[in-house]
Formats: sequence, structure tokens, C-alpha cells
Amino acid sequence: MNRETRLQRDDTIVVVDGSRRRRNMIIAILVGALVLALAYVFFNRSSEPAGGKAASAAADGQGRGGQVPTVTVLVPGRSQVASIITANGALAARRDQPIGAAGQGGRVTAVLVDAGTWVQAGQVLATVDRSVQVQTSAQLAASVEAARASAALAQNEYERSAALVGRGFVSKADLDRKRAARDQANAQVRVAQAQLSATRAGIGLLDIKAPTSGLILQRNLEVGQVIGAGSQSLFRLARGGEMEMRAQLSQQDLAAIRVGMPASITPIGSTSSITGSVWQVSPVIDPQSRQGEVRIAIPYSPAIRPGGFASARISAGATTAPLLPQSAVLSDNDGNYVYIINAKNEAERRNVTIGVVDESGATITGGLTGQEMVVLSAGPFLNPGQKVNPKRQAAAN
Repeated sequence: MNRETRLQRDDTIVVVDGSRRRRNMIIAILVGALVLALAYVFFNRSSEPAGGKAASAAADGQGRGGQVPTVTVLVPGRSQVASIITANGALAARRDQPIGAAGQGGRVTAVLVDAGTWVQAGQVLATVDRSVQVQTSAQLAASVEAARASAALAQNEYERSAALVGRGFVSKADLDRKRAARDQANAQVRVAQAQLSATRAGIGLLDIKAPTSGLILQRNLEVGQVIGAGSQSLFRLARGGEMEMRAQLSQQDLAAIRVGMPASITPIGSTSSITGSVWQVSPVIDPQSRQGEVRIAIPYSPAIRPGGFASARISAGATTAPLLPQSAVLSDNDGNYVYIINAKNEAERRNVTIGVVDESGATITGGLTGQEMVVLSAGPFLNPGQKVNPKRQAAAN
């Protein structure tokens, strides 16, 4: 059936779009859900108790690294340890003897030893030309013979005059003159003999000889060299080959050193040590350096060269002090220190004074009583006041 619809002039036509209505509905639903979510969050935050917030914050802090670390600690106590004093110093001959020319000098004709030669007391080290002195000695020997002949003649004349005095042929005055002439001739013999002996002794002094047995350290003489009377330091001799180390010690350390204490000497550049003993302690302190000298006798060794440098470890008895592993001791610009754990389980820095350090550990001479809990090896990772969980380790015997 057909209907015919007529539109009047004043009628209005409304056209509704279905897709646009669905989009508006979806936006409205989303906006409502967002409003409900914001209201829920705001309500929960405003109703959470203060204690819950603190617990949550603490738990969050622990989760971000607030966990208390565990450290190994040691109560060292006090142990009896050897008191070792270390020092550095120069090496030298214990008795360094310079050898010079005792005679008149002259041209050197022979040098019989070199540096490093062992010599005996009285051994000839070098000779000097003596041709002039030999001729002088021969001349004086002839003078002695002439004086003896004159003395013999004077004695004969005196004896003959003495025999004639009783018979009146010679006066007593003449006899006295004969006696005086005889005595004068005998005196001339003694003078000539003394001059000859002096010349021969001078010839003997032309030989440069070793005053004692020992090791030649230095030779400053060559063949052909002309030396004067009393020339010095032609050779240097270490008496008996004995050496020493001259160690410089502080006034405090010097007070603990006694003559006879054993010492271990290690020359620079050497891996072996030589055993010696203290033979002299300086009675004075240098006012500039505030140090005193300790001289340590060392037997001969090829490793000991005078003029070199060495380190010494002097055994100065025993002392009682805390002994710690070397890992427990730290150092910075302010000095040596350790970390101890106090009664609140907090790390605490403690400055210490170090004594002997060797393979057994470090001796603490100041700063600790031995009853503290000392952190063994975690010190570099701790801060003063930091809470820790100490785990105690037994002290070594």
C-alpha cells in the first residue's frame, strides 16, 4: 500500500546519526571510570595510619641497601713478641787505617799489592828508590871504620904513656891529654855508628809496609810516582777485614740499645743477611737531627763494601703488646689506624702506633689495650659510626 506523505511548510525534519551517539557514550564511560579511580586512591592515602607509613619507609630503606653487614673481628689480647728496632746506615771498615810514607820519600819503584789483597803485618806494600841513601850508608860505614882506627891508636898511645909515667919519662899532664884523646876517639866511633844506624833505618822506612794484618781497601800509588816525606793515604787498610754498619737511630730507640745485642744486616741490593752485634752506642745525640749512632760489628763478607748502604734489624729483647694481622691495619694521611666495634655494634676508628711488622703480623705499641674487637679485613669498606654484625674469630696463639 502506498502512502503519500506531505510535508507542510512549517514542519521540521530531525536526522539522528547513530555512530556519533555511540562514541559519546564510550567517552562518558571512560571519564567516569577515571573519576572513580582517583577517588579511590585519594581515600586510601588519607586513611593510611602514620605507623604504617614509617614501617613501609623502613622496609623500603632496607630493600635499598640498609642491610647490616657482617664483619669478622678479633680480640687480640697481649702477646710476648720480640722487640726489633730497624735502622738504616752506611757500611764502613771497623778500623779504617790510612797508610802513608814514613821515610823521606822519592820515586816509587814497585807497588806489590792492589785493592782487595789480604796482607800480613809488616808486609812490604811498595818500595821507593834508595840509591842515594845506599851510598850515604856506605860512606858512613867507612867513617865508622876510620873512627875505630883512630880510637885504637889513641888507646895505644895512652897505654904507653901510662907505662912511662912511673919512670919519669912522661908527665902526668901528658898522660891526662892522652886519656882525653882516647876518650874523644871512642866518642867519635859512637857518633859515626849512630849516623850509620840512622841512615840504615831511613833506608828501611823507604819500604811502605802494612801496620797490621787486614784487607787493602784502596791503592793510591803507581810506579814512577814521586812521593814526599810523610805522604798520606797511599793505601787504605781494613784491620783484620772487620766491617761495621753505622746506623742512625732516634733518641727513643737509642735508649733501648745495649752493647752486645745481635743484629741482622742486609746490604741494599742483596737478598741475604749477615749476623753482627752492636759494639758501640754513641754517648751523644746530634742536636740537629736528634739522632745517635750505633755501630754494629760485621765479620768479613764479599757482600759488605765500605761506602755502601744497608738496613739493620736489632733484637732489643721482648715486649708484651697486641699482635694483629697486617690486613687489620690501615693507613692514610693521618697515620695508621684500625676499626674497632664498640658496645653498640658500631664501627669506630682508632689510631694506633705500629712496632715490628713481619710475617707473624703487626705489633701494636700504642692505641690498643688488646681487649677491643678489631675488624680484621673489612676496614676499607666501613665508615665510622656504621652499624655492623660482628662475627668473632679466635686469636692466634
